[in-house]
Amino acid sequence: MNGVHDMGGMDGFGPVVREANEPVFHAGWERRLFAMVNLAMRAAGVNIDEFRHAIERIPPGKYLASSYYERWLAALETLLVERGIITREELVAKFDDPAEVGGAEVAIAVRTVDPDAIKEKRGAKSPRARFLKGDSVRARNINPSGHTRVPRYVRGKRGVIARDWGVFVFPDTNAHHAGTKPQHCYSVEFAARELWGRSGNARERLLIDLWEDYLEPASADAKPRRRKVAKPKRATRRR
Repeated sequence: MNGVHDMGGMDGFGPVVREANEPVFHAGWERRLFAMVNLAMRAAGVNIDEFRHAIERIPPGKYLASSYYERWLAALETLLVERGIITREELVAKFDDPAEVGGAEVAIAVRTVDPDAIKEKRGAKSPRARFLKGDSVRARNINPSGHTRVPRYVRGKRGVIARDWGVFVFPDTNAHHAGTKPQHCYSVEFAARELWGRSGNARERLLIDLWEDYLEPASADAKPRRRKVAKPKRATRRR
């Protein structure tokens, strides 16, 4: 889905301030929340992509005003309500003044159009890579209403396959329990000027991991290359 969480390539939010010797947790509650989220996800059968999608559904104003782990907390609350583990009323009641908590601030469930479920085949072979290192590709210009890991600033842009990381679960379907749809994930190299125009540094490159379904050949006429498989040598008989 397109939202304020997809901030790559956006400006106007001020400088990124790097904290020297930053601790893993800034407060005790963050440490406890980290454990709570991991335990709750396992108990409720929530996968990592579903959790990320819950973060994406936080209202824009609340998202921008929240810290990293405050977003984790909002996502956890959303998923616990959606799974029926707790009720919205129970969640609101934990606030000192529930009347000040708007319904849109707790357990938000922005309606999305889930992808069609995929029928998974047991014992299916690992899918073949559609692209090879050095192939010119283009990130597809898609705008799904559900979860996706392809950022807006690379959609429609040309890049080159730098590396094949192997086969991984597809986030867009996995987040909605519509199937794992395993496929190759590639490290794709984009020129800065391809992404940002002439204001980009001509010598800079950006590497971003993109699943196969996010990519298409850069040219409509181009066909993905196939790996050459060496033919086994024929055994020769001794005379």
